[in-house]
Amino acid sequence: MTATADDDHVDVIGMWVTADGHIRQELLPDGRYDEARGERRSAYTGRYTVTGSHVDYVDDTGFTATGDIRDGVLHHEHLVLYREAKSS
Repeated sequence: MTATADDDHVDVIGMWVTADGHIRQELLPDGRYDEARGERRSAYTGRYTVTGSHVDYVDDTGFTATGDIRDGVLHHEHLVLYREAKSS
């Protein structure tokens, strides 16, 4: 399953950002992600899947990583990312 939300999967689609704003990870509806680091746009890109509140990442070079959503916060390896509020 990719990024769609249902009874068994947490909705992860949207922009996630570290508290200092240095790392911005956008989880797209098509199961792709795009991560910026500081001024470096698209520093990492790849695909992700969601199982429950667990996220598995495979970047375009083949590197893998994991994350978990706990209390609305994305814990991605050593990073802590917060969902960016959508502007209305």
